[in-house]
Amino acid sequence: MSKLTIVAFDGTRHELDVADGSTVMENAVRNSVPGIEAECGGACACATCHVYVDDAWSATVGPPEAMEEDMLDFAYEVRPTSRLSCQIKMSDALDGLVVHVPERQA
Repeated sequence: MSKLTIVAFDGTRHELDVADGSTVMENAVRNSVPGIEAECGGACACATCHVYVDDAWSATVGPPEAMEEDMLDFAYEVRPTSRLSCQIKMSDALDGLVVHVPERQA
């Protein structure tokens, strides 16, 4: 189990215990975190699970792969730390990860 904190746009912190191998999106949906719509169900075919990785975690999480980068073109207010939460798999290395939900999804 790892710790994951998802900060909603209004500042509400959702501190979750999550299974390694699960995605940030799966955990957000499972815990009804507002702002994560996940319309494609995690297939990297939309941009409705867009999050900003906290600056302290950006290097550890790493950059998006090409397919994800293409989908981020459709996201709202993309930043250097933007990722699709369906593409971030939790692991021991990401124990304590913090992500922020944007004001809205695309």
